[in-house]
Amino acid sequence: MELRYPAEEDWAALAPIDGVGPRMSLKRVQSGQARRHHLDLYAEDRAAEVERLLALGARRVEGWDYEEGADYVVLCDPDGNRFCVVQT
Repeated sequence: MELRYPAEEDWAALAPIDGVGPRMSLKRVQSGQARRHHLDLYAEDRAAEVERLLALGARRVEGWDYEEGADYVVLCDPDGNRFCVVQT
């Protein structure tokens, strides 16, 4: 993995060196809702990936205030840890 962009103090976006495979973003958080980590998962078909993850036990985060044109969906895992699925 390598940085996609220069890292910020609390944010880093990673991609495979050869460009093939999953990408990941890491963000330092200090929220009771994200107890251990916050992941961004990138998908070529965000809607299909969201449905796949929901079938595996993820849940939608109700009441999330999305900005106009948001390219992500906020979900949480069965333990309540939030993560985003981002359209590539």
